[in-house]
Amino acid sequence: MRHCINCCIQLLPNNKYKQHIGCGEGPLRGHPECPACKGENKIVLRVDGKQMNLLAVLEVRAEGNESWGRFLRFKKGKRCSLVFGLMIMTLVMASYILSGAHQELLISSPFHYGAFPSNPSLTDGENPSDTKEHHHQPSVNNISYVKDYASIKLIINSITARIEFTTRQLPDIEDLKKQELHMFSVIPNKFLPNSKSPCWYEEFTGRNTTDPYLTNSYVLYSKRFRSTFDALRKAFWGHLSHASGKHFRLRCLPRFYIIGQPKCGTTDLYDRLRLHPEVKFSAIKEPHWWTRKRFGIVRLRDGLRDRYPVEDYLDLFDLAAHQIHQGLQAGSAQEQSRMTRIIIGEASASTMWDNNAWTFFYDNSTDGEPPFLTQDFIHAFQPDAKLIVMLRDPVERLYSDYLYFASSNKSADDFHEKVTEALQLFENCMLDYSLRACVYNNTLNNAMPVRLQVGLYAVYLLDWLTVFNKEQFLVLRLEDHASNVKYTMHRVFQFLNLGPLGEKQETLMTKSPASNTRRPEDRNLGPMWPVTQRILQDFYGPFNTRLAQVLADEAFAWRKT
Repeated sequence: MRHCINCCIQLLPNNKYKQHIGCGEGPLRGHPECPACKGENKIVLRVDGKQMNLLAVLEVRAEGNESWGRFLRFKKGKRCSLVFGLMIMTLVMASYILSGAHQELLISSPFHYGAFPSNPSLTDGENPSDTKEHHHQPSVNNISYVKDYASIKLIINSITARIEFTTRQLPDIEDLKKQELHMFSVIPNKFLPNSKSPCWYEEFTGRNTTDPYLTNSYVLYSKRFRSTFDALRKAFWGHLSHASGKHFRLRCLPRFYIIGQPKCGTTDLYDRLRLHPEVKFSAIKEPHWWTRKRFGIVRLRDGLRDRYPVEDYLDLFDLAAHQIHQGLQAGSAQEQSRMTRIIIGEASASTMWDNNAWTFFYDNSTDGEPPFLTQDFIHAFQPDAKLIVMLRDPVERLYSDYLYFASSNKSADDFHEKVTEALQLFENCMLDYSLRACVYNNTLNNAMPVRLQVGLYAVYLLDWLTVFNKEQFLVLRLEDHASNVKYTMHRVFQFLNLGPLGEKQETLMTKSPASNTRRPEDRNLGPMWPVTQRILQDFYGPFNTRLAQVLADEAFAWRKT
């Protein structure tokens, strides 16, 4: 006949409790009421021949020595069983403690994938010194990732099987005008013939006490730009042209754009290039007007604000316009030639890829693809614009992007999990939509925890090549720029038809430290896991291959040897 032990725990205030062991013993069918508890506020723990859940540990506080006395009065068999059970419990808990100290309790995400013995390169952004090796002890937790690599490979294979680089349908110029009536009313069809940059004069109807930047959205929404506009405001009236009792100001657009990509060295290229005396950039390095501000986007997650009019964007080039105006009004041919050689640039790294706003403004899409892209509007006004693109291995670009933008809990483990989640989301989209529709899908892009789509260079470049000629592009690799800055800058000078620099100027430009390099705290996190690198190489591989074909340069395939 089986027996049981009834253990009653009397609940007291403040989560305290009393224990009454041996309140009753008897056959299984008889459970006499504990006189101390009287059937109120009690939890009954019955221990019989059934297996206990050793992980459910209940702490019990004994009063005095009464419990020990009753324990000693247990029969020998029961004491042995209890001691044996305690020994098993101790061993199990000890194993958890030891394994937890070395293997993080052996608990892993269902989307972890294995590690490989090689170390990925750590080339970051713009600084060649970041290629130094960082040796970090691999987490034992990630050794278990290897066996799951095949499952994520299936997702990549599913995506690869659906990749199709199709030619987009170009919009009609009249359709573009309907979308941006005000922009087309401000920017003329023709520009001044004696200026390298696209410039024109427009009438200024204000008085000499009028603040021309009073309503500029860049000033209103950002305090850090106010000092820049204070200087422009002071110099504004002195750079107007006067004729027939009217006042005219020179307006300009950029002659060239550094259009991408983020975390690929665009800041370093910008900082070096602006040292050339013939180059003048916008008052703000990255206005993001074509892709975001003209739609009223500062941060998409914050919703839409008032749209920035094109006049606010043109204000950013007033400093360069003032100098060009001086050249146009100069009496000497030498001064006129020097000033009119000025070439204006703009370096928003979102220009090439960010079209997230289209879903809010363009409703006549075809199968989820945007009917208008940024390049359509730029080309409508500047069909001869020059475009510079700086790229890097998209695998390393994504990790650098993650380290730069992630705010907390950054680690190789966290990056791996986010990559896996992003791949699954991208595959879900590709099951129902075209490649282009998924790349420009605002909902998908906001849902992915890492910006996987930014590294799909071939998709963006092919779409830009539908409106601009290949000769209008200079496509550079960060890896080449980091290893030979002087050679890269000479290629840029030649592409923009810039004059030669003196020896001191060139030394200053090429020997200065790199800009926007990886932060020390991010560098200390070490590289991504090798298995994450392999997964991303598999994903980006087909896109890199297509890019190398378009550019006729195998270096853009970023094949590891």
